[in-house]
Amino acid sequence: MGLFSKFIAKFTGASAFAPADWAELEAELLASDIGPRLTRDLLEAARRVKSENAQEAMVQALSSRLCLKSRLPIINQGGMSVVMLVGVNGTGKTTSVAKLAGRIKASGATVVIAAGDTFRAAAVEQLQTWGARIGVEVITGKGSGDPAALAFDAAQRARAMNADYLLIDTAGRLHNKRDLMQELEKVRRVVEKITPVSEVLLTIDATTGQNGMAQAKIFSASVDITGIILTKSDGSAKGGIALAIESELDIPIKWIGTGESTADLEPFAPESYIRGLLT
Repeated sequence: MGLFSKFIAKFTGASAFAPADWAELEAELLASDIGPRLTRDLLEAARRVKSENAQEAMVQALSSRLCLKSRLPIINQGGMSVVMLVGVNGTGKTTSVAKLAGRIKASGATVVIAAGDTFRAAAVEQLQTWGARIGVEVITGKGSGDPAALAFDAAQRARAMNADYLLIDTAGRLHNKRDLMQELEKVRRVVEKITPVSEVLLTIDATTGQNGMAQAKIFSASVDITGIILTKSDGSAKGGIALAIESELDIPIKWIGTGESTADLEPFAPESYIRGLLT
């Protein structure tokens, strides 16, 4: 059942809302990961809703909180498109790299993957397995090697192949005291000696709630995030983290990860998301 479905069902046809009803709605909103500020804004919007058009009014209220920036992939029209994926370990970043590569390959474009999370052997092995499965070359380096050097080599290799896309997996945690954000900035800087970075996509685990918001704030403050991949979502838009991130940070969610196969990555559909909150 959608986040607002109880509210809509109760509100429709009602002449008034009791204080207990408002308290129940507030509790549901706060439990949905959208945060206190957005909860307050939506409650104010809900109080202005007329019962005869409750659903459409709430659709408009919720839609107005979504980011207005384009959700389309940013493509380098003059050459290879480079996409960096960033995020903390455990958010599905490496799997998202493989899924995105699978979509690109299926579209007929050529793609190369850089296994840049060099500190995590499992991530490199995972991408090598995915690469062999979908027929995509994966560039690897020495274990615990310099991620920026690996990204530079991968950019050279992808350019020599005239690849349409280079996808770069990155570290989500470092094994020493080096600052992660500085490391990500270094990766971008060395790659751009060869070719521009078109996009930086941040992976957020939909099940982590407000911790996901905290991650989004940290990364967006240090790295030029162009879009978000919301992972581990069941596709029904029951959670509110997407609404919260877009409302507070003005960063568009571009992709939704719903499973483990390469087909389980879909473009984020705002209207479907909003409808899902109401049904």
